[in-house]
Amino acid sequence: MKRKLFYLFLILLPSLGLWAQERPQVLVETSKGRFIIELFNETPIHRDNFLKLVDSGAYEGVQFHRVIKDFMVQAGHLKTRGLSRELELPEDSTEATLPAELHPDLFVHVRGALAAARQPDDVNPEMRSSYSQFYIVTGKYYTDYDLKEQETGRSWTYTDAQRKSYMFEGGAAHLDGTYTVFGRLLDGWGTIDKIQRVETDDNNRPLKNVIIKSMRRYTPKK
Repeated sequence: MKRKLFYLFLILLPSLGLWAQERPQVLVETSKGRFIIELFNETPIHRDNFLKLVDSGAYEGVQFHRVIKDFMVQAGHLKTRGLSRELELPEDSTEATLPAELHPDLFVHVRGALAAARQPDDVNPEMRSSYSQFYIVTGKYYTDYDLKEQETGRSWTYTDAQRKSYMFEGGAAHLDGTYTVFGRLLDGWGTIDKIQRVETDDNNRPLKNVIIKSMRRYTPKK
């Protein structure tokens, strides 16, 4: 019996280490204020790539180039750094992409979810993520009936906790299982709300640039 328990412990050890590992946090300073995001260890490819970009200063000066109230705010288009509002958005590079890390059983597009942008299905059937672009969900509220409709045709259903989050906090359930959720907003909803309420043009681009001033790893005080 003891030997069986020992073998079971060895099997579970890698997953126990994953859950015990602290999730990295990032402090984002913007022209509208600051917010803090947390990255999930269960999506290691996206986590490590995001931290590499943060550590290199790649996001400094980059704009929130796509904002849709009650849906999401999007940034990370590296070619928007220093881009005048009078100039059109340049084409983003589609050469460097990341393999999808889809875990809808764990992470869905509830309010505050941090997810990777990507090209549409018709040119990206593998649902690979953009190398740098990300969005934070603001979203809308759902009824239980709405969520059951969203589950139609899927191989998985929402957990009770996910269902409650959508009903009482909101989100963007139609994206679940097709875009990689790799983190969440921990603090700074006031800033995100300011960003999602800015005036935009017909292409959902802010009329006045909203800039990421800096990003850095953040260690909360204990």
